[in-house]
Amino acid sequence: MEQSVDKEKRIRIGITHGDVNSISYEIIIKTLQDQRLMELYTMVVYGSSKVASYHRKALNINDFNFNLVKKADQAHPRRPNIVNIHDEEIKIELGKSTTIAGELALLSLEAACEDLQKNIIDVVVTAPINKKNIQSPGFAFPGHTEYFARKFNTENYLMLMINKLLRIGVVTGHIPLSKVKETLTEELIFKKIQVMNHSLMRDFGIIKPRIAVLALNPHASDDGLIGDEEKTVIQPAIDKAYDQNILAFGPYPADGFFGASSFNSFDGILAMYHDQGMVPFKLMSFDEGVNFTAGLPVVRTSPAHGTAYDLAGKNEASPEAFRNAMYLAGDIFMHRLEYDELLANRLNAAGTQPDNNRS
Repeated sequence: MEQSVDKEKRIRIGITHGDVNSISYEIIIKTLQDQRLMELYTMVVYGSSKVASYHRKALNINDFNFNLVKKADQAHPRRPNIVNIHDEEIKIELGKSTTIAGELALLSLEAACEDLQKNIIDVVVTAPINKKNIQSPGFAFPGHTEYFARKFNTENYLMLMINKLLRIGVVTGHIPLSKVKETLTEELIFKKIQVMNHSLMRDFGIIKPRIAVLALNPHASDDGLIGDEEKTVIQPAIDKAYDQNILAFGPYPADGFFGASSFNSFDGILAMYHDQGMVPFKLMSFDEGVNFTAGLPVVRTSPAHGTAYDLAGKNEASPEAFRNAMYLAGDIFMHRLEYDELLANRLNAAGTQPDNNRS
């Protein structure tokens, strides 16, 4: 599916409430207290007004209230809205992982995705979940990224972490480190490069992106002394991408690449496995980074941190990453409208039709 909306209309942002025992409601409320957001977006939380009231009282926030609506299409454009996904009393246990918290997190996700599919909202920003307590027949995934990929029938996607300095994607994502080597293939790396390249153009407005591809082994294997994946798997994928006019370079040894600040010369970085990309990223932006699922036909962002149970209810959680996720979702949505309009005009002139799901 592809979404479209008049450029003059306000962007409708759906917010999933995540784990109710975590800092999710704190960062949501603190973010929505910012009146500047009300000037740009119509915002709808898929959650529980009772849970929101509990957190508001626990945080001693007296100058904030949600506008309760039955459906997202009834949302007030200049007030923070909430749609109840659950009307019964809920036991909140701050800082604890509970079964009901996982169930409510999934209910919120399902409601938001349904409205996204119906074009009632334009983008989704997801608050942190506990990846264990949410596991169920409806959520048998290692995280949000894989859930959204399945929900929107997307095979080629990329978890992309974003801050002021970096855009880092990971080839293998949420899998055990022991399975990384067997999972990496020339075709997989090539597809991830394609997804990143297209996302950098369509979602970020970069005309000709430069992509750095990291090595798997220390020192990029030292010419085969420490493995051969650079020569047999990664380099061929880079060459294939370059042959298709994608400016992909590497493979670069990760330690030297970040140590020498080489990332400043690139628009995107592709890491081979989760921690190779996440460690430098979070060192640079733990409280402000954003997670974006590139390659989807819809826009989904989230803060790059987790549930932070240790901070729940203490009024110490920073909303900066969540706020950044909201702004980024809006920016990407607008970039897509502009890119698609330009592409459609060019293709119509040539007598063909655009394919915005291509990687």
